[in-house]
Amino acid sequence: MFDLAPASLWMEDYSGLKQLFDQWRAEGVTDLLAFLREDPQRLQRCSQSYKVLRVNQYTLDLFKAADQQTLQSRLHEVFRGDMLTSIVPELQALWEGRLNFETRSVNYDLDGRRMDVHIRARVLPGYEDSWARVLVSLEDVTAEVQGTQQLRHSEQYARDLFEYSPVSLWVEDFSEVKRLLDEVRARGIRDFRTFLKVHPEFVTRCMQEIRVIDVNQQTLEMFGARSKPELLQNLSRVFRGEMYESFAEQLQDLWEGKLVQQREVMNYALTGDVLYIHLELSIMGSHAQNWELVLLSLVDITARKKAEAYLEYLGKHDVLTQLRNRAYYTEELNRLSRKGPWPLSVLAIDMNGLKAVNDEHGHAAGDAMLRRLGEVLAKAVDAPACAARIGGDEFMALLPGTDERGAQALQERILSLLELNNQFYPGQTIHVSMGHACGQAGASLEAVVHRADQAMYADKARFYTEQQQDRRADAGVRADIRGAHKNPDPTRYG
Repeated sequence: MFDLAPASLWMEDYSGLKQLFDQWRAEGVTDLLAFLREDPQRLQRCSQSYKVLRVNQYTLDLFKAADQQTLQSRLHEVFRGDMLTSIVPELQALWEGRLNFETRSVNYDLDGRRMDVHIRARVLPGYEDSWARVLVSLEDVTAEVQGTQQLRHSEQYARDLFEYSPVSLWVEDFSEVKRLLDEVRARGIRDFRTFLKVHPEFVTRCMQEIRVIDVNQQTLEMFGARSKPELLQNLSRVFRGEMYESFAEQLQDLWEGKLVQQREVMNYALTGDVLYIHLELSIMGSHAQNWELVLLSLVDITARKKAEAYLEYLGKHDVLTQLRNRAYYTEELNRLSRKGPWPLSVLAIDMNGLKAVNDEHGHAAGDAMLRRLGEVLAKAVDAPACAARIGGDEFMALLPGTDERGAQALQERILSLLELNNQFYPGQTIHVSMGHACGQAGASLEAVVHRADQAMYADKARFYTEQQQDRRADAGVRADIRGAHKNPDPTRYG
């Protein structure tokens, strides 16, 4: 039975190990593990104290030995390397008085192949005091150990891919959401979108039923959380505001069977900062029936959104004055011509003397005055009216729903604010010419704009005429003064 057993069997003599243990106990050793760690040679002495008395044919085949004599003569090749550290649990069991035990160890066959082995050993009855006969069975579990290691490596690889992904990843459980949707469907509801409008609280309830299973490191960094518990305990600060509308759309897609989705949403970091997110949701195929495993990836597109918003701003605004630009003005003019509201007034504004300022003081001085005028117009013109810079020193204000009296009032308001601005910047006085016109429903806006321009040019002509008269008057006064000094009036001096 020993020779024909379909398992590796060893009859061994552990009496030398028993004597070594007795010696160490007599020397006062109580903690075997600590004692072995102090000197690695002690572990070698334990291994050398084993004596192999007999092995069966299965053992010879397993270890690639021609006969027992060959195996015994080459046991140093079988018991070596990391086998020494793996026998420590076996030694500890015997030290504690356990006469049967099992453990995992490492052996090598005579061809040098490393084998993971599962060992079961028992001190035979009648040899409890000497350990002179110990029956050992050995099972080659190399394939099992390697499979376990590969599985562990695969699991760790998957965990690392999740944990250290440069994208925010969330693993969530939507099973309760599915149950709620199934209940609504069972009640005969077919128009789910209308149902959500009538029962907006259903969206909130579904959000509360989502269970977050795990998040990765990138998620913590994105949302400004120091740990996973901190983030998970503050999800109400992350998912709020506009997120309810986005989640309602997610629910609508789930209702329609779309188990893979993507959309742009808005979340909040724990600091309160707005995060624009590109979200992709996928219900795992193996959980399509219960939605217990849902993977969400979140990409922070806040910088892109800000860049897009800035580009859109530049497309519609004048960089120097921060007012609307000519492109926006033209687009808005076309829109108002189609939709109103009427009456519609147009105010044409032109800065006087900008070229002279640029020539005498440089373009920086001229730009500063344009910025000041932009500030005045931004303050004076309230929505839905808008002011735009359409050229170098040319500005227009579109006043929907405003009659001629309203346009005149705005013109006076601009002059009033400009006077205050000039007082704040003494020595750099801004002068403007303005003209307005009003059109009723059906009128040609092109004609209205033309009339406003004509009124503005008439105002500009009056400005320069008055300025010319003032210069002549000033010149006449200066000439009189010079003449008085040359031919003093005797009556003025008595």
